[in-house]
Amino acid sequence: MSNLRLFDPVFGDNFESSLRRFFSPSVFENEPAPLKMRIDVSENDGAFTVKADIPGVKKEDINVRVEGNVVQIDAETRSEKESKGNGDKLLRTERHYGTISRTFSLGQEVDAAKVDAKYTDGVLTLQLPKKGPAPTSRIAIH
Repeated sequence: MSNLRLFDPVFGDNFESSLRRFFSPSVFENEPAPLKMRIDVSENDGAFTVKADIPGVKKEDINVRVEGNVVQIDAETRSEKESKGNGDKLLRTERHYGTISRTFSLGQEVDAAKVDAKYTDGVLTLQLPKKGPAPTSRIAIH
């Protein structure tokens, strides 16, 4: 009697993960990969800190908007014209150009007037001070 093998080791030991890999959308060689912005968000008592990886972008091409507790970061990478001298031709290009945007909400409103933004070595760092509680006042009853 021969042993029946249910799963080939090429697919791994989990049938579900094998199906996911088989049916997942693939990026074709001639299709540019979508641009992605990866962020880290941390919080302390007085502020949120956001670090966003946006390599290859000039700081003039980054736009940050804060409204209430919603933060939006937009960036545009521009294609620079390459001049080919001596009959050179471009054989392969893997650098992608276009726009990238990320919008997220925080657990508390941000004081937009005090936001500090720095862009160094492809990382945008935002210091987003939390908005203090609205001042309360005593209302006289007549």
